[in-house]
Amino acid sequence: MDTPFIYGRIAEKENFTDREIEVDLLLQNFSGRINTVIISPRRWGKTSLVNKAARLLVEKHKNIHVCQIDIFNCRTEEEFYKVYANTILRTCTTAWEEFIVAAKKYLGRLLPIVSLSDASQSYEFSFGIDFKDPKYSYDEILDLPETIAQETGKKFIICIDEFQNINEYEDPIGFQRKLRSHWQRHTDVGYCLYGSKRHMLLDIFNNYEMPFYKFGDILFLSKIEEMHWVKFISERFASTGKSISQELCKRITALSQCHPYYTQQLSQQVWLRTTGECTAHIVESAFQGVVGQLSLLFTNILDSLTPKQINFLIAVSKGESSFSSKEVLSKYQLGTSANVKNLKKATLEKDLIDIQPGNKIEIQDPIFEYWLKNVYSKHTIS
Repeated sequence: MDTPFIYGRIAEKENFTDREIEVDLLLQNFSGRINTVIISPRRWGKTSLVNKAARLLVEKHKNIHVCQIDIFNCRTEEEFYKVYANTILRTCTTAWEEFIVAAKKYLGRLLPIVSLSDASQSYEFSFGIDFKDPKYSYDEILDLPETIAQETGKKFIICIDEFQNINEYEDPIGFQRKLRSHWQRHTDVGYCLYGSKRHMLLDIFNNYEMPFYKFGDILFLSKIEEMHWVKFISERFASTGKSISQELCKRITALSQCHPYYTQQLSQQVWLRTTGECTAHIVESAFQGVVGQLSLLFTNILDSLTPKQINFLIAVSKGESSFSSKEVLSKYQLGTSANVKNLKKATLEKDLIDIQPGNKIEIQDPIFEYWLKNVYSKHTIS
């Protein structure tokens, strides 16, 4: 029997829960080609959300192409162009021959080399040019969806995941200016840009000195509420002939703090341990099993940190907020109050904490938070 809970991959159909408001907003923006920026911590379901909105959009509007591009592995501007062009051409062609014709037609000046990647006839696009040659530009690539849209009458929605990675390029500000100068002129293309590094994305889109300031609507994903998770977990158990009480569903959401990834993972572990009716012992046992599975990962994270950074995270996990007080500085051996600013900055850049409205600091990963507070700190700071 297939497990009724999934995590670590896109949630589709019955595996997707709630987010009706966000889906409706994206559909509205996509239909009107209004640029949208989505920001949330890692593993909160951004890709699943965009994927569902894209599927519904294409079902309703046959004249719209949706290109979903992941630039996680694009470490240079040149790699971005390759992935960008490749995905757009794949999206608007259905056969190998069409792909070749489109590549030569729209990007002929860039001397594209098109080749089969394997015997299954899946095709891959690469550029046979010297990127250092100043006579070539990439204007054609950045304008590619608009050019195709103008010629074919179809519209494009370009969705780019891990957009904050452009900050790693050699000239990130210059590249952002280039993107903005092209994209803001497009009338038949809408852009959805999203990623998981909140502080970096806010700097890109909410800093008036940056090229992408006020580029589009900014959507901050919130956690899925407990009542939706309780209904989802209960129904998924029932669909496989197993049962779980509302109280135990609530216990699962409390332990996972309604974190989408961990709620699905813990629910799966509880379901696997349940033969008929779930019990409180099964839930607690499953949770400790998840914590145990992740302990080595968490230990490796701490190995990359300084002692003071670790102590700072422990303090956050225990709910401390007055980091400038002598008591907290002394108890957790944080040094001076000025040093706390550096600790906050360092752990924020490592995506270990998030700063909520009101300057409230939280550990991003709820299981990591539990492990720090209840497992690791018992052997260090009391």
